[in-house]
Order: sequence, then structure tokens, then C-alpha cells
Amino acid sequence: MSTTEPLQRIEAPDLTVMKKVISAAAIGNFIEWYDFAVYGYLATVLAKNFFPGSDPTSALLETFAVFAVAFALRPIGGIFFGRLGDRIGRKKTLSLTVLLISGSTAAIGLLPNYGSIGLFAPLLLVLARCVQGFSAGGEYAGACAYVIEHAPREKKASYASFVPVSTFWSFAFAAGFTFVLAQILGPAAMSEWGWRIPFLMALPLGFFGFYLRFKLDETPLFQSIEEEHDVAASPLRETLREHWRTILALAGFIAVTALSFYTFTTYMSTFLQVVGGLSQPAALLSSCICQVLAGILCPFMGRLSDRIGRRKTTMGSCIVLVLAVFPSFMMGSTGNLAISMLGQFLLGIGAVMTGIVTAVLMSELFPTKVRYTASATTYNLAYTVFGGTAPFVATWLIAQTGNKLSPAFYLVAVCIMAFVACSRLPETAKRSLHF
Repeated sequence: MSTTEPLQRIEAPDLTVMKKVISAAAIGNFIEWYDFAVYGYLATVLAKNFFPGSDPTSALLETFAVFAVAFALRPIGGIFFGRLGDRIGRKKTLSLTVLLISGSTAAIGLLPNYGSIGLFAPLLLVLARCVQGFSAGGEYAGACAYVIEHAPREKKASYASFVPVSTFWSFAFAAGFTFVLAQILGPAAMSEWGWRIPFLMALPLGFFGFYLRFKLDETPLFQSIEEEHDVAASPLRETLREHWRTILALAGFIAVTALSFYTFTTYMSTFLQVVGGLSQPAALLSSCICQVLAGILCPFMGRLSDRIGRRKTTMGSCIVLVLAVFPSFMMGSTGNLAISMLGQFLLGIGAVMTGIVTAVLMSELFPTKVRYTASATTYNLAYTVFGGTAPFVATWLIAQTGNKLSPAFYLVAVCIMAFVACSRLPETAKRSLHF
């Protein structure tokens, strides 16, 4: 096969193949974010089961601290699986990550609580979260690369947008499923044993994801560098030596992607309950509806980014977030479900914009032979610092300052940093990935 044949397949992809590619990428990504979503939505219940001796605020902070611990392993997982993906291919690596993510998520549903084994309960929770974080480190960037390396040049963001769709809808599913379960079981049963069911759901989803991924072929671009014997011998070393400036600039922008995403999808549910005074079912209902709408919005933002370019999309997303964040938190603190839902969705618009452009930039900015390593490392470093800590920092800021809008000031500060960072990135919307 000639070296130009993979490029020809990308410029005119088979739509049936693209549907299978998107489905296989989306299912693993769905599971990755589903486990993080369930943990966030059940934070108050997990606090009672694993940190019962603390006051409510301290218990919640400890629960969110464990949430953040998983992110500390994500960069290590990103480096490990990124290197693996650049050496043996995207398909095999993504087949492995989906099994590890689903298995570690299901393990949380089997853990005994503090009342049964004391301090070993939170320690085992930390261990399971670490395995989740490690395996998730190789998932999102790899899934985006897998889709984009099949996509035509002029529609990379349009096709890439379906990966964030699965992200938002995984949060919607987690919120909706938890909401329905809570309504059926009631608060007492949900707190005692019902919280385990959403975690155990990850296991059948994982086997289904593995089945879809294992059946697909490798991407045309990776096949091309294999045939040209151009597979990187040391992807991490080459990434750090040749692309460190790009990594720093992109990580600066991904910081606001991470913070806005987790503020919108995870922390806002807690904020609506703790500050706004909504019940847990009402807060979950708001999150579910907002994230369904966010998923619907993703393809439109993908087309917009392909039309106007990446620089305008990145800068525009920072401006949208700055304009939306204060009204969002103010409406979320009213205690009115409809107003709170509108406020949450306002924040979601900016989160969608940043998520879409991040999904495609990670692949466009790095060459094929180090794309998995470079994108996974950059993405997970930013998400560790700004994403995993978002619920903890937001809760801590309100506790320390007494100002319910203090998380909004934090998001604005990160938006300003991200705006400066993305101004240093090149325009890549029309760039070929074969470099």
C-alpha cells in the first residue's frame, strides 16, 4: 500500500466506518467520565459512608480530596498509555484502557464502608480511585486522536465533537440514573446500599466497549507511519524535546477547559444543594437536563469551529465563560429549580466551546508519531491541576471566604490565563494531520 493511500481514505472517509469509529471511541469515553460523574453526584452519600466521623463540610472536603487524588495518577497514566499508543497503536491501547476503567469503577461499588472495616474503607477507596485515574489518563486524548485520524481535513472538529457528546451524556446518564434510583429507593436505602448500583453499572458497559473497539482497524495515519518505519522509538523524550512550548501553551488553555467542565458537570450539583438549598434529586435533575442540552450543542460548536477556526473559538470561549460565570452562580444560589437550571446551562455553553476546541487541538498541534503521548500528557497535566481540584477548591473557597461567588472569581482568573495561552497557539483548522 502506498503512503498516500491512508490520506486518501481520510479525505473521503466511508461514512459507515466513521459511525463505527465514533461509536467505539465514544463508549470508552462515556465510561471514563461516567465513573467520575457518579462519584461527584454521590459525594454527599460517599462522605457519610467513608468519612462519617467528620462534620459535614470536612467530610465533603475529604470526599472531594479523594476525587482529586485520582487526577494525580492521570498524568502518569497519560505518559504510560500515550507511549503505548504511539508504539503499538491506538486501537490496542484503547481496548485496554476501557477494561481497566470499568473494572476499577465497579470495584468502588463493592467496597465495605467505614462502619465495617474502619480506616481501611477510605484507603481502599483511594486505591480504586488511583486505578481509575491511571487508566483514564490514556482514554480521552486517545479517543480523540482515534476519531480525528479517520476524519477529513475540513471537518475535523465536526467529527471530533461527538467525543465530547459522549462526555456530557455520560454525566447526564449518571445524573439521571442516580436521580431515578434515589426516587425509587428513598434516602435511607440510597445511603445504605443503593449508591453501589451506579458504580457496578460500569462493568457491563466496559465489556461492551471492549467488544466495539477490538473489532475495529487501526487508524490510517498510524498504519502509514508503521509502513514508513517512522514509529517513534522514544515518544516521551521526543515530545518534551521538540514540543515543550506547544505543551505549555495548550496546557494553559486546557486549564480553563478542565475547570469549566468540572464546575459545570460536577461541582454545580453540589453548589445547588449546599448553597442553593435544592434537594439532591432536584440538583441531579438540573444536571441531567443541562448536560443533555450540552451534548446536543456539541456538534453545532464543532461545525462553528471548523468554519471560524481554532483561534477565534478558543478566545471566544474564554470571553463567553467570563460573561456567564457570575450570572450562573447567582442564579444557582436562588433555590429555584428553573432559575438554577438556566444558570447551570449558561455556564455549560462556555464549557462546551472549550471542550470541542480542546478535543481537536490536541491532535492538530502534534505530529502522528508522538500525537498520543503529547496530547495525553498535556491534557492530563492540565486536568490534574485544574479539573480534579475544582470541586475541592470551590468548596474550600466558599468555606474560607463565606462568599458564595468565590468559585466564580477563581474561574475568571483561569479564563484570563487561558486567553493569554491560546493567543500563542497557531491556527490549525485547515492543517493536515500527516506531519
